[in-house]
Amino acid sequence: MARYRGGRLKVIRRLGTPLPGLTAKVPRREAAPTGAARGRGARTKKISDFGLQLLEKQKVRFHYGVSETQLRRYFQAAAAKPGVTGELLLASLERRLDNTVFRLSFAPTMPAARQLVSHGHVAVDGRRVTIPSFSVHPGQTVSLRPDGREMAVVRQSIEGRRSRRVPSHLEVAPDDPFTARLVSEPQREDVPIVVDDAAVVAYYSRRG
Repeated sequence: MARYRGGRLKVIRRLGTPLPGLTAKVPRREAAPTGAARGRGARTKKISDFGLQLLEKQKVRFHYGVSETQLRRYFQAAAAKPGVTGELLLASLERRLDNTVFRLSFAPTMPAARQLVSHGHVAVDGRRVTIPSFSVHPGQTVSLRPDGREMAVVRQSIEGRRSRRVPSHLEVAPDDPFTARLVSEPQREDVPIVVDDAAVVAYYSRRG
């Protein structure tokens, strides 16, 4: 399945939870959880275990902006490592360069962060990297190149950083708001979406 390019608010309403990586916009009406009654006398539809697992998997896919093929590969890599597969899966997605740019508020959404990276505005340890899926490792520094620092969308996003919590695994340079370092592996509590990672693991496990 290719990367999603359709209506973003529609996805949020369907999944029933905010996905800050997908869009910063908020639906006009509160999203109704799948299966919830939509009016007096409305029938409720019970979701199967597989349906619930699919729902959780879709939250992860749409928030991080990855294709189905990419997410499956991340799962397979996580499953091959010792530890809690769901947490390892989310940690690997958090270490993506486009996500790191987004979590540092260099960009307002994941699509905007991906564009910054692919257009050559981001550097890792001083070297330009144009691959959004590049995996950042503890000790590495992520910064915006001079041309990226002058972009209006970047400056607006940086100004809004105060209202967003920078995750514990990232540390912004005290003298440069456009530079930060990955100080440790991402922690489960730093994932910005409400998702049952065990259900995501169950989804891929049952599908081989």
